[in-house]
Amino acid sequence: MRLHILGICGTFMAGIALIAKQKNFDITGSDAHIYPPMSTLLASHNIPIFEGYDVKNLYPHPDLIIMGNSMTRGNPCVEYVLNQNIPYMSGPQWLAAHVLRNYHVLAVSGTHGKTTVSSLLSWILAAAGLNPGFLIGGLAKNFDHSACLGKGDFFVIEADEYDTAFFDKRSKFIHYHPKTLILNNLEFDHADIFPNLDAIKMQFSYLLRTVPSQGLIICPQRDRNIQQVLSQGYWTPIEYTGNEKNKEVIWHTALLKADASQFEIYYKNSKQGEVHWSLIGEHNAANAISAVAAAHHVGIHPQKAIAALNQFQGIKRRLEIYKKINGITLYDDFAHHPTAIAATLSGLRKKIGKKRLLVILECGTHTMRSNRHQKTLGPSLQEADKLWLLWPKQNRNNNILQNISVPLSLCDSVDEIVQEVIKVTQTSDHIVIMSNRGFDNIHKKLAQALAA
Repeated sequence: MRLHILGICGTFMAGIALIAKQKNFDITGSDAHIYPPMSTLLASHNIPIFEGYDVKNLYPHPDLIIMGNSMTRGNPCVEYVLNQNIPYMSGPQWLAAHVLRNYHVLAVSGTHGKTTVSSLLSWILAAAGLNPGFLIGGLAKNFDHSACLGKGDFFVIEADEYDTAFFDKRSKFIHYHPKTLILNNLEFDHADIFPNLDAIKMQFSYLLRTVPSQGLIICPQRDRNIQQVLSQGYWTPIEYTGNEKNKEVIWHTALLKADASQFEIYYKNSKQGEVHWSLIGEHNAANAISAVAAAHHVGIHPQKAIAALNQFQGIKRRLEIYKKINGITLYDDFAHHPTAIAATLSGLRKKIGKKRLLVILECGTHTMRSNRHQKTLGPSLQEADKLWLLWPKQNRNNNILQNISVPLSLCDSVDEIVQEVIKVTQTSDHIVIMSNRGFDNIHKKLAQALAA
């Protein structure tokens, strides 16, 4: 059976392509732009891809079209598929029908930390010999791929609240029918499709209705937005997580180091072990305990899960050290929301102490460029000693800028940022580049300039 994927170079759709290939489907795909790492990954699995949306790439007609989330009416291939009555479905719909129905699904949802928790959980299951399937929106360094069919009974999926397709405006995660569900956290995001936080809460409420009564929901006790979603109804046992001991929290952590690179994990107030790893920040300790709780639900002893965490090597683009140059440490980070920015910088500040922390930020998402974060973006950056913000003059929002108190340089281009940064850097500086996009290859450009 031949499948053609429209929008194949997105992380999620490329993952579906890899899984479909492992299920022996004949796969081809198209995308507007073809570039690494996804183009390289797909080529390594002998999956042909076409640049652009020329309908000739649909000859002869495939048996099924899988529509990526980026597809819209007016796209030549979309119009051709509809006019020719070629069978089609969304990526989440295909995944549910052809893959997930055969597994115990462990879904990781929430505004932040989905990729990290999905990676941690997949690694714990793999280290335990359970050979899980998984589909993750990033690349964990313990794996050489972001998606795998697996040969066991379990499938870990990063459960995104973004909408499914132009013809299905429900969140992707509605299709997944998890038996184990992690609600990692919940706040406003995706201003391009959600008018307000209540609209997002409604989607999460729908998600809760799909979890069976013999399943498990894992969530932090103190997340007010999650509690409001739960108040709308749930029919599944809950295990609460937290960072302190109390009678309602089943799983909690206790920090051994201020930067959270070392911490204890407790189950029902009984110490299960200690995590010593390269990740930092209290948010990652919280991510870890959610993964351990989910693994416990499928039979993995906490001590075994903790042993796996101690072997976890991190995730690409999650405060990843890009390069060390002449005593300067350059990081690549995916953070693109004030909460994630604050958590990342707070953890790094606790690790590096009084050394200078320089931040380069791209406001790459619709939400970041809107007024939604005008009160929170500034405070999220307070640990920085200096900030460079890529924000072309025609798109600047002064309501957001006036709440930034750290020394700030507004720049129209990456080249301008690079030239400014190299003038002020000192040995022992830590430079964090924050963007969920390619950022015009700034990492390589800055590294070369610092080394010159």
